Amino acid sequence: MDTNPNQINKKNKKDFFNLFLEVFGFIRIVASPFLIGIAIGFGVYISKPDSVGFIIAISIASIGLIVGIIWATKIWRKKNTIDYITTATSPDFDKFDKDQE
Repeated sequence: MDTNPNQINKKNKKDFFNLFLEVFGFIRIVASPFLIGIAIGFGVYISKPDSVGFIIAISIASIGLIVGIIWATKIWRKKNTIDYITTATSPDFDKFDKDQE
């Protein structure tokens, strides 16, 4: 069995890069419901600017964060987050790929 140290080092760098991309995709998926929760919470707080409105706004933003984490975790377990993001943001490429087959 011939194991070249350069090949092992390249594989470790590639694995780290793939993990970095997956984490980046995870954060992008989490950000969407979280930002929606923040926007709705901000609207609630503007309409009722007291401590109760603040607690409701924080609760709504927290629910958005939790929903985003659950959603991103399901996608990460099912398939790659980067694949999900690229197909979700560019459906024209899917049509192009199907036409090529």
